[in-house]
Amino acid sequence: MEKILTELCHEVNNYFPVSKHMGKFKVENEALVNMPTEIQEGQYFRILGSVFNRGVYKYDNSLKLINEREFEGSVWLLAIPQDFVALAEEIDAWQTKYGGVDSAAMSPYTSESMGNYSYSKGGASASSKGSSSNPNSWQALYGDRLNKYRRLRGIL
Repeated sequence: MEKILTELCHEVNNYFPVSKHMGKFKVENEALVNMPTEIQEGQYFRILGSVFNRGVYKYDNSLKLINEREFEGSVWLLAIPQDFVALAEEIDAWQTKYGGVDSAAMSPYTSESMGNYSYSKGGASASSKGSSSNPNSWQALYGDRLNKYRRLRGIL
């Protein structure tokens, strides 16, 4: 789940930050040393500056980071809305089902023909659904629903 949340937050340029903590951090015993004390169980946070653990994570008992020596970076405490998390789960399920390289949905071809056989698949045009060149990508299919979370580039 953290991987798709990281990708979606990047896509909409919005990590829903509550506070940003900069300094030196370290990961020992699969846990972040110097975790900001105001973080709450179940809250999402973002790690920047780490070699192995860059991304969005959920703070709970199942959290297991990759051990890493001290790094200079930042930890952002986030307030990701539940409907955004639910949308991320939906997109993740779609990706699992249709997003593979062998999936017909991800094929750049909309039709093919060989001899007496021909095939055409429908889909939204790339120009009407987001900026993706593949009209069947998750960006194109879910772009309209993600738009309300978008922030201008350069503003965080």
